[in-house]
Amino acid sequence: MTRTLFDGITAFRVETPRYTANVLERPAADPGSPAATVLFVHGNVSSALFHQPTMLALPPGMRALAVDLRGFGDSETKPVDATRGLRDFADDVRAVLDALDIPAVHLVGWSMGGGVVMQVALDAPERVLSLTLESPVSPYGFGGTHGADGIRNDADGAGTGGGGANPDLVARLEAGDMSAEGPTSPRAVYRTAYVAKPELEIDREDVWVASMLTTATGVDNYPGDSVASPNWPGFAAGARGVLNTMAPQHFDASGIVDLAVKPPILWMHGELDAIVSDASFFDLNQLGKLGVIPGWPGEDVAPPQPMIAQTRAVLERYAAAGGRYREVSLPDAGHAPHLDEPETFVRELVAHVESAGR
Repeated sequence: MTRTLFDGITAFRVETPRYTANVLERPAADPGSPAATVLFVHGNVSSALFHQPTMLALPPGMRALAVDLRGFGDSETKPVDATRGLRDFADDVRAVLDALDIPAVHLVGWSMGGGVVMQVALDAPERVLSLTLESPVSPYGFGGTHGADGIRNDADGAGTGGGGANPDLVARLEAGDMSAEGPTSPRAVYRTAYVAKPELEIDREDVWVASMLTTATGVDNYPGDSVASPNWPGFAAGARGVLNTMAPQHFDASGIVDLAVKPPILWMHGELDAIVSDASFFDLNQLGKLGVIPGWPGEDVAPPQPMIAQTRAVLERYAAAGGRYREVSLPDAGHAPHLDEPETFVRELVAHVESAGR
């Protein structure tokens, strides 16, 4: 079995009033005076393990931390209240910072974690020295909106949330399936949706699949519940569990534009991303448009979500309102640029953190 913790990475437990968190660390060369502290927040169906290569590649003077969110990795499994959007996770991150006595930090959020760190910035901007958004969920959530301004297709968020999860993937996560059999095995999902260059990570692929398999399943965790909807495709987001946290009626981080103090933002994304794109294969309206899901009512009723265009529009407004952001678009990367283009990812991240200061 492949060792899940890489040499140079340690894991420890952090007790907080909210949950017991598992935290990974690559210490700074001088632990008493790190040049900067960088905290990584993972995405959905993953864990902090995915961030180890980046943590190890940071300059020795930096302290690198990665936290397992509730219900992922080796952290405590607790219910997720989706009516708070991603705030359960964001509040958990802040609780870990409190327990570690870290007043402010450079935050890196991947995928769903990008939404989590945006929420931290919304609720406690004084804790954020800089934001790095890697393939982040749109500031308007995942699915169910159209246009650059994130206008909802339906008031109830039809087609979003827990009802959109593939039940076979959920069952395979529950069963701890390490195989590559079938397109819905976690390993196949990793190869086809997480990375564009799976051959680069073949020696560490077991670690990434093991990370995915730590996902707690059920209505209170992944994927969550759903409710019936009169709108296509017949269901809408419920109030519990992970996927519902990103439904458009529960999550909206576009308010970062109005922050009085705006941390500098680095946005990195891969142009081959199958999950977060303007034509996402995980957006049911896009699948309807392609004919994969029958009965799609058409572009006027259920348009696919332009996720990249929405993020860019919000960040342009952020800059116009006095903030600073930089976009790095990687033509050959998928949903995990830190694995597909590791040297570029680390170089851009380090330059961003150093320019932001401690």
